[in-house]
Amino acid sequence: MSDGTAPDLTELLADSPSNWGKWGPEDEVGSLNYLGPEQVVAAAGLISSGKVFTLQRLIGDPKGDPVWPGRTPATRTQILDESSWDGEDAPAFPGGLHYADDKIDAFLQGSTQYDALGHVWYGGQLYNGYDARTTVGGMDKASVEPIAQRGVVGRAVLLDMARFRGKDTLESAETYTHEDLVACAESQGVELRKRDILLIRTNYLQLFFELGDKFYEGFCEPGLVYSPELVQWFADMEIPNLVTDTIANEVTTDPNNGVALVLHNALMRNLGIAFTEICDLEALAADCAEDGRYEFFYAAAPLKVAKGSGSPVNPLVVK
Repeated sequence: MSDGTAPDLTELLADSPSNWGKWGPEDEVGSLNYLGPEQVVAAAGLISSGKVFTLQRLIGDPKGDPVWPGRTPATRTQILDESSWDGEDAPAFPGGLHYADDKIDAFLQGSTQYDALGHVWYGGQLYNGYDARTTVGGMDKASVEPIAQRGVVGRAVLLDMARFRGKDTLESAETYTHEDLVACAESQGVELRKRDILLIRTNYLQLFFELGDKFYEGFCEPGLVYSPELVQWFADMEIPNLVTDTIANEVTTDPNNGVALVLHNALMRNLGIAFTEICDLEALAADCAEDGRYEFFYAAAPLKVAKGSGSPVNPLVVK
């Protein structure tokens, strides 16, 4: 805004399309309802080579774990190992069993993860009109558990925006639109269809490993940028799931209006589109560039965390 004040989301998205009530007043999985048995069977028909790719980034990577500013990476603590049996008070099991045990302390959204549909909101209401007070003490509505219970399976398409723009990585605050997604698909020779799961590669998190702490200076990731036309395109295409290799799936601060994470609200809160973030798409992208096949079978299920606002996940792609 010219006066330096960002508009309120209630104002900015006043006329934005909504899927509230489309699948009933108790729905908590939103646009994932678009993925029914027909989509699963069609996606299975894409499997030809049997090549499997896993998209989760390593938790506890010695090189560091990229996380949203303010979150801390997961901490793994060793509880039992061979040294636990060195002392006289060592545990004893019949037959002489020894074993290792460890635990992690982690943000549920501190790694490759699915957002709950109720993860973000404005105007006092979550996805499907649930009262924001239902988040107090844990998410009673629109938590990640319903997504985990149903799972996510369908046809997915990789849109390699970095290669499309001839770059190793997209730059901080670099944006792209739905029209760019369509152009990228055309350049790759793949058709975008209704109810596709979209995987978008930026390779931006490579800069986290190259820059270290400087990565977070003036933090603004590249990504999709809000427009009414973009939101309507996602609604018309009935997109169930948006998957990226960035921490927040969209440009962090919209350059046109100064609002943070507009699309989390326009796409997830209003349309019920599931967001999957911090994926590692590098091996998959390299293989797609080699064989020219950018469509494939996708399957994912976050952990079943009661009242959770998100959950770690290790999505699978099979070509």
